[in-house]
Amino acid sequence: MQPNRILPDLQSSLVCQDVRQEANGNLILIGIMQFIPVPELPIAAAQLLVFNRWCAGLGQFTDTVRLVAPDGTTVLAKSDLKFALQHAHACATNVNIIRNVEFKTAGVHHIEVLIDDVLKLRYPLPVAIPQRPPAQGQGRPGEATETQ
Repeated sequence: MQPNRILPDLQSSLVCQDVRQEANGNLILIGIMQFIPVPELPIAAAQLLVFNRWCAGLGQFTDTVRLVAPDGTTVLAKSDLKFALQHAHACATNVNIIRNVEFKTAGVHHIEVLIDDVLKLRYPLPVAIPQRPPAQGQGRPGEATETQ
C-alpha cells in the first residue's frame, strides 16, 4: 500500500532581505540575517523574507511562518503558503513574506516554522540597536587620550 501523505522535512530556513532568480532558475538569497540592527525603537520593517525548503514529503501542505516577540507568546506577524509535493523525492522552496511588522522592543525575537500546524523549527532573531563606537578623542573612563 502506497502512502498518500507524508509530512515533509524542513531542509533549511533562512531570514533574508530579498530573493532573486537567475535566468537558469537558481535562487539567490540577498542579505541573510542573523540579527536585525535598528537605529531606534519602535521601528517598522517594510518586509522580511523567510526562505524555507521542504523535501521528502508527499501531499498538500500549509507552510506557516510566525515572528514571535521576546515575551515568547505574542505573534507579531504570520505568513501562510500552501504547496504540494507530488512525490517523495520532490522539493519545494517557499518564500514567506512578512510585511510592515513593527518592532517595539529590542531583544531576542523568534522565527517559528510550522507545517500543517506542526512546529518544525524555532530559531532566534535578535533585534538590537547597535552601540556606536566612542567619538574621536573620547576614550573609556580612566584612559588617557592623545592630543596634538
